Amino acid sequence: MTRSDLRENILMAVDTLWENKLRSFLTILGVVVGTMTVIVIAAFVSGIETQVSKEIESFGTNSIYVFKFNPGFNFNLSAEERMRKPISAEDAIAIGDECPSVINVAAFMSPVDFLLGPMAERVKIRYQDTEMVNATVQGMFPSYSRMGIIDVTEGRFFTDSENATRSDVCVIGRDVANTLFPMVNALEKEIVINGRNYRVIGVLKKRDSFIQPSDDPGNENKSVYIPYETIRKVYPNVKENFVIAQSIPGKVDQAVDEIRQVLRKRRKVLYSQPDNFGVDTSQGIIDQFKAITSGVFLLMIAISSVGLLIGGIGVMNIMLVSVTERTREIGVRKAIGARKQDIVLQFLIEAATLTGIGGLMGILLVCALEKS
Repeated sequence: MTRSDLRENILMAVDTLWENKLRSFLTILGVVVGTMTVIVIAAFVSGIETQVSKEIESFGTNSIYVFKFNPGFNFNLSAEERMRKPISAEDAIAIGDECPSVINVAAFMSPVDFLLGPMAERVKIRYQDTEMVNATVQGMFPSYSRMGIIDVTEGRFFTDSENATRSDVCVIGRDVANTLFPMVNALEKEIVINGRNYRVIGVLKKRDSFIQPSDDPGNENKSVYIPYETIRKVYPNVKENFVIAQSIPGKVDQAVDEIRQVLRKRRKVLYSQPDNFGVDTSQGIIDQFKAITSGVFLLMIAISSVGLLIGGIGVMNIMLVSVTERTREIGVRKAIGARKQDIVLQFLIEAATLTGIGGLMGILLVCALEKS
């Protein structure tokens, strides 16, 4: 086929599409919708994965999480996992003392049993006539402030001395400060938590949160941090602890092995038995989430591809109708010497033009929506 023949086929295909404007428009519209659907859903799932990874990594790439069951994404806890002996503050101290690859360790304790979900009884926080019922009150080791995970923008964090003397002080999240102290500085004010006064000595920097929405009490912006020994004195019956350890950079795996050895020894786990506790890293939790979303991603792409398939079927139907309607034209062309491949090429060019324009318009529209 010569270059002039190809040019002639292209011109004839374009002329045909132009003569059938409405048909061409509707065909292109189907491809546009299908293309946009696939791109938007793919971008949505990818964006969720990126945001979750970013949020988990904000707690430190060298962070290790310890709980009585796996601290990652668990949706079907067994009865054995729920009944396990809690991790204790003494376990956290032992991790810090006996694991050479661990540089910081902090235990957390809350009077709210978050395993009960929405049924958990919340702790009420009040300043004068303003009350907040969806804050998260937690006791923690002062060492948490040395991990570089939180940022105190006003005041300071409590010290080891204040923890040892069980001082009634607290550090609050930005949302707590904005709710209880909208017009005044929160520092040195006293808030009431379940009838007990605590002096505010610090306010945390607002943290962007994706996993936990702004109205979730687990959001750090709604946190009230109290010295660990203080909350253990006030709530002596609370036993559940969550532990975060920070390893030496580059020694996360070694630190995990050391922590497992320490806890197995302290919890008297036999050599032949599995761990009766959970240890995971930031990367491990990210990998868990990616494993969960990968299946969802494929399912959503498959569903969204139906829209693109419908657009393709529309193009196919239009081309079939076009061939049927143009039988006389095809016959005339063949009579004056057109070859079969010339006629096939013309229809292929028409189909490629419709799908190409539709796909390009779909991509451009998605880009425009993203910028807006």
